[in-house]
Amino acid sequence: MDVQVNDHILTKKKHPCGSNEFLVLRVGMDFKIRCLGCGREVMLPRAKIEKNIRRVLRAGTPE
Repeated sequence: MDVQVNDHILTKKKHPCGSNEFLVLRVGMDFKIRCLGCGREVMLPRAKIEKNIRRVLRAGTPE
């Protein structure tokens, strides 16, 4: 899956605050993402993130 820094991702599961949209801050073996609802940052393994991504939204592409 091609996910880059500064992409917005929509996940299958919601964050406890109720938002399911995250900003990607770091990619590698672990992803660092920031919830766009409450601002909390989370680091998760690549396998877990890739399984839970519903859609990747890039700047400059129509939704």
